[in-house]
Amino acid sequence: MKAIQISRFGGPDMLIPTDVAKPLPRPGEVLIRVRAAGVNFFETLQRQDRYGATPVLPMIPGVEIAGTIETLGEGASGFQRGDRVAVPLFAAGIFSGGYAEYVAADAAHVVALPQGLPFETAAALMVQGLTAHHLVRQAQPAGKTVLINAAAGGVGSLLVQMAKRAGATRVIAAASSQDKLALARELGADAGVDYTQPNWGVQVQAATGGAGPDIIYESAGGKIAVTSLELLAPSGWIVLFGALNTRDAGLDMSQLQKLISSNQLLAGFSLLPLLTAENVKTDLAMLFGLAERGELTVLSGGSFPLEQAAAAHEALESRRSAGKIVLVP
Repeated sequence: MKAIQISRFGGPDMLIPTDVAKPLPRPGEVLIRVRAAGVNFFETLQRQDRYGATPVLPMIPGVEIAGTIETLGEGASGFQRGDRVAVPLFAAGIFSGGYAEYVAADAAHVVALPQGLPFETAAALMVQGLTAHHLVRQAQPAGKTVLINAAAGGVGSLLVQMAKRAGATRVIAAASSQDKLALARELGADAGVDYTQPNWGVQVQAATGGAGPDIIYESAGGKIAVTSLELLAPSGWIVLFGALNTRDAGLDMSQLQKLISSNQLLAGFSLLPLLTAENVKTDLAMLFGLAERGELTVLSGGSFPLEQAAAAHEALESRRSAGKIVLVP
C-alpha cells in the first residue's frame, strides 16, 4: 500500500510517498480503508523534530482517520465490513500511522459515522473538534465576552460557533487577514480584528467597550499571546493551547505580575489528559451529529491527494489556509 513516510527530519520534502506492507488486523482490531486523514500543525513540527519527544524514524505521520472497514480481526465486534467509521488514533495513545491507504486499529477506539457525514468532515472533527469542545467546557463562555485568536483555523472556527452555542454574549474573532475574518463572521463572530495590524489591541478594546475580553482562547503564541494578556479584563481568563504556545508563549514577569494584581487566571490546556474511552466516543458522536444536521459548520482548508502530503504541509505552514486540511488517499 501507499503511505507517507519520514526517514529524515526536515522540510515538507521529507514527506515521501512509499510502498509499505499493508497491515493485517490482529485479534480485536479492524482494518480500515482510509478515505480522509487529518493534517495538523503539530505534525509539521514533528516532521522537523521540533515538537515534544523525538519520534523514531522512519515514521508515518497522522493521528486521525476516517474511512470504511475492510476486514475484521478475530474477536473484533460491533462493526461489519463496509461500515463508515472514524478513528482518533491519538486518543488511543497512537501518534503515527494515519497518512496511509490502510490503518489497523483496535475496534474499541472506532467510532461509527452518520451516513450523511463526509469523511473529510469527520477527519476535521477529531483533534480540532474535541479541542474546541473541551476548551468551551473548561473556560465556560456563557454570559461572557470572548476573544478567539486564529479564529479561522481548524480549532478557532469551531470555537467561534461553540462559544456562541454555549451562550457567549459577544465573540470577537482575531485572524491574519480580512478574508479569514469574513469567514469567522459568517460563522457567528460579532466582531473581527486583524492581529497582523499594529493597532489590533486598540480595536479589541473598542469592540469590548473598553472593558477587555472576559475569556481569551489563545493559540497564536509569541507577541500575540503577550498582547492578548494585556487586553484581558480584570478577573478574566486567558487559556493557552496549541503547538505554538508550547514553544513561545512569550510571557515575562511583568505580565505575571499583572495577572496577580488583576485577579486574572492564566490557564493551560492539553487535550489528551482529558480524554477517556467513554467521553471520546460520546463527544465525537455529538460533534458528528451536529455537523451532519448542519448545526456546526466545518471549514475546509483543502483536500490533497495522499502523495501530495508535502504540498498540504506547505499550505498549512504558510498560514494561507483557513479551516482543516485533509489528505485523501
